[in-house]
Amino acid sequence: MESLGAATTQFGFDLFKELSKRNSGNVFFSPASISTAIGMLLLGARGATAAQLQKVLFSEKDTENSRTKAEEKEVIEKTEEIHHQFQMLLSELSKLNNYYELKIANRLFGEKTYLFLQKYLDYVEKYYNASLEPVDFINAADESRKKINSWVESQTHEKIKDLFPDATLSSSTKLVLVNVVSFKGQWDRAFKKEHTKEEAFWLDKGTSKPVMMMAQRRSCSFALLEDLQAKLLGIPYKNGDLSMFLLLPDDVDGLEEMINKISPEELVEWTSPGQLEDRPVDLRLPRFEVEDSYDLEAALAALGLGGAFSERGADYSGMSPHSGLHAQKFLHRSFVAVTEEGTEAAAATGAGFGVTSVPGHETFHCDHPFLFFIRHNGSDSIIFFGRFFSP
Repeated sequence: MESLGAATTQFGFDLFKELSKRNSGNVFFSPASISTAIGMLLLGARGATAAQLQKVLFSEKDTENSRTKAEEKEVIEKTEEIHHQFQMLLSELSKLNNYYELKIANRLFGEKTYLFLQKYLDYVEKYYNASLEPVDFINAADESRKKINSWVESQTHEKIKDLFPDATLSSSTKLVLVNVVSFKGQWDRAFKKEHTKEEAFWLDKGTSKPVMMMAQRRSCSFALLEDLQAKLLGIPYKNGDLSMFLLLPDDVDGLEEMINKISPEELVEWTSPGQLEDRPVDLRLPRFEVEDSYDLEAALAALGLGGAFSERGADYSGMSPHSGLHAQKFLHRSFVAVTEEGTEAAAATGAGFGVTSVPGHETFHCDHPFLFFIRHNGSDSIIFFGRFFSP
């Protein structure tokens, strides 16, 4: 079985491509958080619904429909191992330290007249440190909505507000799944504010917008991706547990072509230990904020998970003996601020390419659209993934 980090990177990149089709501007979300939420759904899913959800967390060969009994047993064991890996990941990410704050929190909100199986409640608490909270959608849908929003606010230092706008929940709602992740980290070397100057950020060859551009000359993990016509840079946060990686196409208009050439396996390979070389770099990076919200149902359906949200077809009999239980909403809201001091973020849900370096001083000038992601290095898990397209 692939590692959880590799599987969530694959899923995150596939989801990024789907979200990019639906959003022409900036994109920002948390693959780790959404994958964790899907893991909680998988815990209560059975049959074809479970098989769909497994595809996010397993390699394709592990989820073939025609299996012998021995293979069925192997898949059950792999599913248990997935939940155990999530348990270890969440424990690792939630360790207290003096350098950064990182928290992933998940919760299910279920209609209180539904009977939820105690075995599911015990397992979701054991593996995901999450609880299923009964609410009164039937008689008090709006009060329930406000209660959910209040919980999200409290988990994200009020960075994520109104995850569920007015009228998004109703008396027919049976189950709401919410995932939030918040992160605040300091660069290992802060950018000096006096070096930040207004510069042009080019959306394309003929259009620019002003942006406050941070500047720093420092040593960074660097690679020149020749066949991709792009550069890759890693900037560590204090104590080195997490890093932000920047993927910058050489050409102002080169982002889409670069995205089409990249595979998730290459992302993992390029950023693995020993692949990048420390180089002196003249770095310029915009000071920016991105905030966005997503109803993920359509994007997840495009990735083959439509049945998991089907009112008639979804099978969550591992959650509840009642028929008809289905996830009606899967919303994800995200926020990131990149400043001279570091990054604050929150979210409420190598074939053919040579990696080479050239001698001398490298220039990494982010004055046109680029990709960025924040990775937890110990687990190879991508916590946040984004595209910065416009200030």
